[in-house]
Amino acid sequence: MGNSDIGTVSLDEMEAKIPVRPSATVLKICPHNPTVSCTSCRLNELCLPIALNKSEIHQLDAIVERNRPFKKGDHLYRQSDEFKSVYAVRSGSFKSYFLSDSGQGRVTGFYLPGEIIGMDGIASRSYANSTSALEHSSICEIPFSQLEKLSQELPSLQHHFFSIMGNEIAKDQQIHTLLSSYTAEERTASFLLGLSSRYARVSLSPTRFLLPMTRGDIGEYLGLTVETVSRIFTSLQKKGLISVKNREIELLDIQSLRDIISST
Repeated sequence: MGNSDIGTVSLDEMEAKIPVRPSATVLKICPHNPTVSCTSCRLNELCLPIALNKSEIHQLDAIVERNRPFKKGDHLYRQSDEFKSVYAVRSGSFKSYFLSDSGQGRVTGFYLPGEIIGMDGIASRSYANSTSALEHSSICEIPFSQLEKLSQELPSLQHHFFSIMGNEIAKDQQIHTLLSSYTAEERTASFLLGLSSRYARVSLSPTRFLLPMTRGDIGEYLGLTVETVSRIFTSLQKKGLISVKNREIELLDIQSLRDIISST
């Protein structure tokens, strides 16, 4: 990112702080407003409502609960809690992490606006991970028992939810490949490109963004040490592929980042 005027804004403030390319469509992320409905939410084409018509969206809206905002560090749920709901991120961002019996932690995922959290609890009826807010954030809570019932009435909703589950499985397979086959530089380049495409999905700049997670979070997710993540960032910056200032990232040469991965 490189511009000092960006500061430490959260995802839902970035639109006002970071210019996007003229061709990009600016999308205002839903504010922390419990009165927002699925129909009026600017993210309704990104999460569950994408598969529904207007009348069906009202049916989904009737079961959605919009809870208080979450502050940085607040937990949405903890590992082994009883599974009751899935959650759509409305603003901000979250991380999921797993604690082993020895107490060692590992970050298992990051969630941005429009993405669904909590599907790790469906199989066992208890959450396999803990999930906490990376910044001031808000969510839509969808009680799973009611979602199951509504899905039986709305085949399009059921099909879309299955698609989301399939994407989650694919993401798990991709991270397994990433950790088992990629070098540290390839993992880091893949991570940055993945964030780029996800920011683009909510019409934020795909080339200039603030990392809501720490270097330590990134390292845990990618199976790298904090020092290695910092070293790779420095190396990519020296090569002219990215610009780094604290948590501010600008991707200067996306094609060269892709070439790093394609050379695997």
